[in-house]
Amino acid sequence: MSLLGRFLEPDVEAHLLAVEGEVVIDEVRKHWAATIWWYCLIALCIPLFLAMIWAKGLFWVPMLLGLAALFIGVWKVHLAYMDRFVITNMRVFRVHGVFTTHLATMPMTRILDISMTRPFLGMVFGYGHFVFESAAQDQGLRDIRFVGDPERRDLTIQRVIQLSGLRQTMKVERWSNDDDDEDGT
Repeated sequence: MSLLGRFLEPDVEAHLLAVEGEVVIDEVRKHWAATIWWYCLIALCIPLFLAMIWAKGLFWVPMLLGLAALFIGVWKVHLAYMDRFVITNMRVFRVHGVFTTHLATMPMTRILDISMTRPFLGMVFGYGHFVFESAAQDQGLRDIRFVGDPERRDLTIQRVIQLSGLRQTMKVERWSNDDDDEDGT
């Protein structure tokens, strides 16, 4: 990937253990709801630029405010775009950052508990937040916010853990109503 390309698109493939056979199962971008307020800030620059017409001698005040709103909004939207949560056949990891790349990873064997929170707006717009628990006290991968379609992502993680043989499966025989009477229930 070129130098400019590294600032425009996160290089998820560079973090894979290809020699070990690691493949991406799901690459999750932030949900659009994570950036809606930054898009509103970008839209605010339009009336600020139009205010330059009426400001006459002080045109530079709305111009600077408009440029600041535009720069901050575009920067925050790009930061959210560069934030990726990746589920592979071996681990989950999050890579984010533009000039400095941060990588937090957790092997599937270390995941003890996954909790998902869907706030009211998350239920309306289709996003949720994950919290990963492991045996380690301090971990780099704990909170993953604004995950689109969180139920499907949770099932994907559970399926990868199950198919890798990290959790045992209990064989359940078919129960009938007669069996319930034998133990008094």
